[in-house]
This record gives sequence, structure tokens and C-alpha cells, in this order.
Amino acid sequence: MDTILTRPSAAPVIQSLRNIGYNAQTAIADIVDNGIDAGATDIHITFEYNTGDGYIIIQDNGTGMSDEELQIAMTIGSKDPREERKQHELGRFGMGLKTASFSLGKRLSVLTKKDGIISERSWDLDYVSQNNEWALFKKIPLEVKERMGQFESEGTIILIDKLDRFSGYGTPKVIQSSSFYGKVGRIKKYLEMVFHLKLNNNLNIFMNNNFLVPWDPFLSEHPKTIEGETQIIRVNRKRVKITPYVLPHPSAFNETKYKEAAGVKGWRDQQGFYIYREGRLVNFGDWFGMFTKDNFSELVRIKIDFTNDADEDWKIDIKKSSISVPEDAKENLKAIGKYYRQVSKEIMLYRAKPSNKTGKMKGSLHTWELYNDEIDSSYILNRNHPILMEVLKQIDDETRRKLNFYLKLVESGSPINLLQSDSMLKKEEDIQELDDNKKFIISELANSLFSFNDEIEVESIVDSISLMPGFESINRRTIRNFIEKEVLVK
Repeated sequence: MDTILTRPSAAPVIQSLRNIGYNAQTAIADIVDNGIDAGATDIHITFEYNTGDGYIIIQDNGTGMSDEELQIAMTIGSKDPREERKQHELGRFGMGLKTASFSLGKRLSVLTKKDGIISERSWDLDYVSQNNEWALFKKIPLEVKERMGQFESEGTIILIDKLDRFSGYGTPKVIQSSSFYGKVGRIKKYLEMVFHLKLNNNLNIFMNNNFLVPWDPFLSEHPKTIEGETQIIRVNRKRVKITPYVLPHPSAFNETKYKEAAGVKGWRDQQGFYIYREGRLVNFGDWFGMFTKDNFSELVRIKIDFTNDADEDWKIDIKKSSISVPEDAKENLKAIGKYYRQVSKEIMLYRAKPSNKTGKMKGSLHTWELYNDEIDSSYILNRNHPILMEVLKQIDDETRRKLNFYLKLVESGSPINLLQSDSMLKKEEDIQELDDNKKFIISELANSLFSFNDEIEVESIVDSISLMPGFESINRRTIRNFIEKEVLVK
């Protein structure tokens, strides 16, 4: 079949790429992603006004790039979004560095150092437009390079200038210094929220030499925050983790803390789902059409985590700031949202208080807890769950004993505990080698079965117990010996 190789015209395409939809906050966040992907632990961001002819520098101490890698990084569309990403990688389209930078200014210069070798490239959109060619400079203009400074070690320095979109350079509407640094302040707050999980995990970001302090939208350390039970769902066979939070009543804050907790959108508009991709916030404060925002629900913030292999399912965009909730997830999210919106409403209307003496409710709604000892770990039921505690108060001692025994059976048969079991092979053990929990279960179950039917045979009880989850690895003879020596003789 005959084909004609058709190259897109550079000038109109480059202008289209500048209008993808970034704002200053999402653009800077997208460029920071590159440093994180390069393994940086320190990222320095500098905004210089320079009477309107300013610039932005983003420097990281990551692995840097070779000349070939830099050429690929500066090429438009250097990654196919369908390709499998490295684990935890934040990049997706191979467009972010360029399109995010172009949304701020018309010149992008990159200086990078790897294995002691420094490489450089520069895009100048004025030159591209004038010549209508995808012409990438191999060298950075000297006056620009002087502003970029020196490397202390390996890493990458990005400088964006000719800031027509950010500060009005080259237009009749150059913004004042106060407006320039007002935008910088808003970017700082945005980054403190978007990267709050990473800022707590071996990443430091500095803006104009000021350290960014992570802002936790869930106030998870506040003693009156309600942290709901984490749920795991599958969307197109990919794992999605959901953790609901209900923030404290406004009366729990002083004026300063109340304003801080409001977030960049304010209390009412911060409510909703918070979508995280690889531990990086990509969308927040949105019910995605499942609910309307109201004052009664403003305490609800629901965290949703997924990995980069689920990008297609959530339809994440180039800016990594817009997503579409998969249909497979909506039913679960709507049910969770409905429940915790009601909790928020009750707190707002009645200032509901926790029932325990300390007033701290965090974790009290979890049904399972991880138990660790010196040998291994397993999941146990939360015996302090308020609903269970209320039930136990209302029943007699014998019923309480039977209920507690049944809960032990549930724990033993928990699928997660079974998966963590070392072996499913039958092995003969001495009675004394059985752990106390298994001894208790065998004893209680045997006694219960004998009380229901005093003519039941020991072998039938052995059959029942040996088939129970958690007892498959115990030899039948061990179970029989225990019943004969510890149950029947009493």
C-alpha cells in the first residue's frame, strides 16, 4: 500500500501543545515528577521576578541523563502511554517536561550531569515559530547557562524563561512583583498537598530556599479524626485501596488551625474523593457526579490509591490532574461515600462525640487489626470495635463465651492468615507443640459438639476439625490424642 510520510507543521502544533490545559500549579508539579522519577531526594525550585523578565529554575540531585537520554527527554512524545511503566514511575506520555514548561514560558533549557559528563539542550519557541521547524538547540545560550549555576553532584537543572504565560513577559500585561510572588505562594501550598506522602518519605522540596512542609488533607494525626476501615477493590483486576476519613467538627480547631485544615479550596470544596497515583495526588475535592457538595458533608475526605498500571482504567490525562472514575469502581465508591457523608452529617448536626474516654476515634472502626509477636504476624478481629462492644454488653456470660469462641474460629479461617501460613503439608506434632490458640479451639469445639450430642464419636470430631481452615497442616493423630488426653479425661 502506498503511503506518504507527512510531518506536522511545527509552528501551529507547538502552539496547540501550549494550550493543553495546565495551570502554573499543575505545570510545576508535573516537572517535579521528573526529578522524583530520577530518584532525587532534594529538589530546589527558584522563582525570580527580575522586573518581569524572570525565570524559573528546578534543580534535582537525581541520577541525571546521558546525552542520548536527554535527547529523548527533549523530544516531543518520547514515550508511548501504552507501554508498561516501571514500578512507581510518575511519568506517562513523555510530554510533561515539554508541555508543562511551554505552558509557562517560551524557552526551556536543560542541563544534566551523569557519570561526570554534562549534557545540554534548549527549546526556543520563538525560533521554532519563525522557522516552522522542530529545531532543538544542542547548546544553551550563554546568558541562560550563567543563571543555571553549577552542579554539586549529579542531577538535572531545568530553566524556563520568556515567561509570557506565567508573568506576561513580552506582552503589554506584565504582572507586578506582588502578583508574581502571590502565584508562587499558591504553588507552594499546592505542592505541599500533592506531594505530602512523598515529602514524608525521603524527599525534600525547597522553594526559594523555603522548605515545603507536607499538608495532610486527612488530618490523620488529629485525635478526633475518624479513620474508616480501609477497603481493597479490584478494577479490571488491578488493586485499588480506599480509606475514608471524617474530619473533626469545626469547634475542635482554633481559628488558625481551622484555616489550615480548609486546604486550597476551602472546607466545602475540599470534600470528596482524593485520587492518588503512585502516592502522588492527582485529583481532589470531587464527588465525580455521585453526590452534590453540601455543608453537612464537608468533613468527608476519601483517599483512593492506585498504581500506574491502572492509568488506562482511570483515564489519567497528560497533566496528571484529571481522571475519570471507572464504572467498575463507582458502586463501591458510592456506597462508601454515602455512609461517611451520613457520619459527617451527624457530627455537624449533633457534634457527635467519641464514646471512649480519650476522645480519640482513629482506627476504632477497623474490623481487623494486625497482630505481631516475636515469631510471626496475623490478622485478628478488633475486639474494641464499638458495635461488638455494645453487643457483648447485652449478652450473658455463657453467650459471650460462645461468641468469643466463634470469633476465634473466624480469625483462624481468615483467608489472609491462611495465605501467610508456612505450609499446608500435614505433619505430626507432639501435643505440647500445638500453640495455645489451637488448643483452645480444639478443646472448645470438642466440648461443644459433645454437649450437643453425647453419642458423637471422637473420629467424627477429628474429621471436622482437620478440615477446618488453619488446621489442615496438623496431623489427625495429633488432634485425636489431644481430645482423648485433654478433653475426655476431664
